This record gives sequence, C-alpha cells and structure tokens, in this order.
Amino acid sequence: MKRILKQHCLLVLLLTIVFANGTFAQAALKDFFNNSEAPLTYLGVDFTKAKLINDPGANTMDIRNRLYEAINDVVVGEPKKYMIGDAFHKSNVTSDLSAVKAQNSKINAEQIASSNLEDFNRLKEADISAVVKSLGISRKSGVGLLFVVEAMKKVNKDDKKSKEKDMAAIWITLIDLDSKKVLLTERVECKAAGFGFRNYWASTIKEAIDEASDRYKGWKKQYGG
Repeated sequence: MKRILKQHCLLVLLLTIVFANGTFAQAALKDFFNNSEAPLTYLGVDFTKAKLINDPGANTMDIRNRLYEAINDVVVGEPKKYMIGDAFHKSNVTSDLSAVKAQNSKINAEQIASSNLEDFNRLKEADISAVVKSLGISRKSGVGLLFVVEAMKKVNKDDKKSKEKDMAAIWITLIDLDSKKVLLTERVECKAAGFGFRNYWASTIKEAIDEASDRYKGWKKQYGG
C-alpha cells in the first residue's frame, strides 16, 4: 500500500512539473510574440551536430578552426543582410556568440564529413534540447535565438538530370535564457548560394532568417494568442 501511494505521489509530482514547464513556456512565448520591445539575444549558429555531406575534398580542420567562426561573424557583421530584428519584429536585439563559439571549437573535426545521405534528416527536438543545455549560457535573461545546423548537403554535380540543390538543414530555436529550456524549435531546409565555403553556407542562415520572417505571423497566432 505504501509503495503504491509513493508511486502515485511521484506520478503527481512529475505531471505537476510537466504542466508547470508547459505553462511557463506558453507565457514566455506569449510575451515574446506580443511585445515588440521584448529583448532578443542572438546566440549564433551551432555546428556541434552538423554533418557535411558529399564534400570529400573539404578541409574539416579548417572548417572547425576558422570557417565556422567566420560564418558566425558574418551574420552579426552584416545586420542589413541578416535582418534578425525585422524577422522577429523586435527593436531590441543584441548578440552574444561566446557560448556558441566555445562549443563549436570543441567539435571533433574528423566527424564533420559524411557520405551518408540519411545524416541530412536525423535529429529530433530532444537533440536540439541537448544542444541548448550544453551551451555555457550564464547571467542572461529573456529569450535567445539559436540556429542549430543539422547538416549541409552537396549534390552530385555530374548528374545533369538531377534537379536537387545544395541544401542545409537548420533548426530555428528560441530559448528561455534563464532556464535554458527550448521554447520553440522548427526545422527548415535552406538552399546554398555564393562563392567560398563561408559565404556559400552563410547564405543558408540568411534563408533561415527569411523563413522565420515568413513563419512569424503563424507563430504569433499560435503562441501569442
């Protein structure tokens, strides 16, 4: 009897925690989508789960040591091109790339390249939550924006009949900075364009921002009501 009662109490506690977390997320998102002056901290592009597919000649050490950081820098360095504030209807946007850069620097360069097409679509929301929890975010509050790159896929250029394009799979993610809980995360597929590794794959971040802008109205209707 005591064992049954103990199990019942544990179940009630777990349900209470889940309900409280859900209610908190709803309140945080409602305020975010209804207040144009709500602060937004841009955290950058996380590549810790990223796979570079079908690019056997890539210098993965250079990608890890230099190019991932270069992509992050260009996004904040060209605000008129990467219009995060406009996409999320926010007048108060700041950037802090320190946590993301620290995580990206720890990537095992030998595990970046892949020839497995299934690596393009393998992550779940739980994986994104794990990425967020691993970030060294401290002494911050409000909502943070993070782009988690799942994969960057190049197509076979020798196949003249193929209509496929080089694409990146990216998770647009909003985070509660106090608790490091994911408030919203959605996966998008973005076409690459440009010259040089940095510009080529940074273009997919711009497309992700544009996609967020297109989805904003629907998000506001869903979470801001």
